[in-house]
Amino acid sequence: MPTFDADVIVIGAGSMGSAVLWRLATRGADVLGIDRFEPGHDRGSGHGESRMIRTAYFEHPSYVPLVQASWRLWRELERATGTDLLTRTGALMLGPPGGPLVKGALAAAAEHRLPHTVLDRAALAERFPQHPLDPGEVGVFEPEAGVLRPEAAIRAMADAATAAGARLATDRVVEAIEPSEAGVVVHSGGRELTARYAVVCAGAWTPQLLPQLRQLLRVERQVPMWFPATNPGDYAPARFPVFVRELADGFVYGVPAMDGRTVKLGRHHGGVITTADTVDRTVQATDIEALAPVVRRLLPGLDPDPVRAAVCLYTNSPDGHFVVGALPGWPNLTLVSACSGHGFKFAPAIGEVVADLVLDGRTDYPIGLFDPARLLA
Repeated sequence: MPTFDADVIVIGAGSMGSAVLWRLATRGADVLGIDRFEPGHDRGSGHGESRMIRTAYFEHPSYVPLVQASWRLWRELERATGTDLLTRTGALMLGPPGGPLVKGALAAAAEHRLPHTVLDRAALAERFPQHPLDPGEVGVFEPEAGVLRPEAAIRAMADAATAAGARLATDRVVEAIEPSEAGVVVHSGGRELTARYAVVCAGAWTPQLLPQLRQLLRVERQVPMWFPATNPGDYAPARFPVFVRELADGFVYGVPAMDGRTVKLGRHHGGVITTADTVDRTVQATDIEALAPVVRRLLPGLDPDPVRAAVCLYTNSPDGHFVVGALPGWPNLTLVSACSGHGFKFAPAIGEVVADLVLDGRTDYPIGLFDPARLLA
């Protein structure tokens, strides 16, 4: 019988990797996590002070059971670690009624019987006057939505994982992964680590770690910014839900003034294609110019000069859906990647999915949409 360094090696301990470590360790697995950084770092995709969680998921109704499971698991993590991670605010989807945002949110709400309210221009002006709508636009409000604190959440998942017995090695770069007769070999820091099973949660480093995906996954530079509010009370979490708004040139999103002063805004997609190791982490004038006109036109209660910004990374699949499951021909490796800029909220549920796949060989969660085989067909 071969001797392994761990039953499962998890490569990457960011948003998804920490969740996978937590859920595997909670179920008694012998699991080792490896990352080049400490959990909660600012070099990848899991930083920026806040992340949105919403349930009437316009991207596809299949995501709804996963986000509902994540709500439960985020609350479980709060109780287990004594950490405040999730604030309920509700969410607004704003745009033309026939557009993909509003139409998709309503389809998800209908399929899963989610509570929601459709607000015309007049009703929205009365209830949420911070958002002046153009003629013909509407809003969809859903109460099952809010704000997550990503850095604190990642650290809490990593802490819960190690408390349950997981091992975590940081300041370690993984150079390669290869199959073996008994499982997998992970090359890291001049060592060969062996395991029955590997889970790759390397985020923006995935394309260089798995060459077969290099031409399929795109790493995109994103720069959300924080804009000061003239009357901060109008943008407090109790009065200003998280929102996504459909424009003629894409989507913008926003998070209330969690710090009591500034509102976080960003564009969803449209960033420069880059790599994890070569991304420009300085904020440029062009970054500000991409958001300031949106603030002037759509949120007149905010100062269009941002007080801070953060550079983060999207890892995009060709169709915008996640990539979760075994790579074709490699049953002892599960890939969790390409969350395409909307994955953080799902981390604990994806961790549970991966624990199912590794320990049971199957899961009851609806993940057919995420099959890696679709990219390599």
